[in-house]
Amino acid sequence: MTEALRTSLTPLGLQVLGICEITPDDGLSECGTLHLVGPSEPEFWQVFSASDEYNDSAPDPLDRWSRRVLGGIAADASGAAVFPFGGPPFHPIMTWALRTGRFWHSPIGFLVHDTAGLFASFRGAILLPDATDKPQPNSEKPCTTCAAPCASACPVDAFADGYDVLACKAHVASPQGRDCLTQGCRARRACPVGQGNRLPAQAAFHMEAFL
Repeated sequence: MTEALRTSLTPLGLQVLGICEITPDDGLSECGTLHLVGPSEPEFWQVFSASDEYNDSAPDPLDRWSRRVLGGIAADASGAAVFPFGGPPFHPIMTWALRTGRFWHSPIGFLVHDTAGLFASFRGAILLPDATDKPQPNSEKPCTTCAAPCASACPVDAFADGYDVLACKAHVASPQGRDCLTQGCRARRACPVGQGNRLPAQAAFHMEAFL
């Protein structure tokens, strides 16, 4: 089934970032395997920016696009689409990500992915009722042999003690923070894994939403 999902997701600039098994304790209506889906960059931005949702000037274009495309793919696979937005209730997608064996906590606290690095993000997940696709964990956390440039890249040291969201937002909104606003978070960009894959236009879209 993973190969079939990949065939459906690739033309949309999406990919399976990891697979985890679901249990009754997760609060979903059924058990099975959950395929976490996120952008395959840089291909993703060209697809999304050409969509009706991006161009119709209505609120929440990315969430609406995600619901449409993942909902359709899930239905075709006789599964269900699950999203990290639209709650409450909110699904524990970070917990699920750690279960895949392909995500870890980075030195700045954000999750880091084995191929997408600190720019990994979730557009949703597809829950399939069977458990034929088992998690395939990566053998080593990428941070193990990394000098952690992410930890010192923030110009306002917002990750010195947890994550100072207010300091981060204030900087991004200031003239001094224009680089972060238009190019994306410097700490995320410092991660060598997947570096340079996110296009500036996509980074600016996310930073505007962040503000």
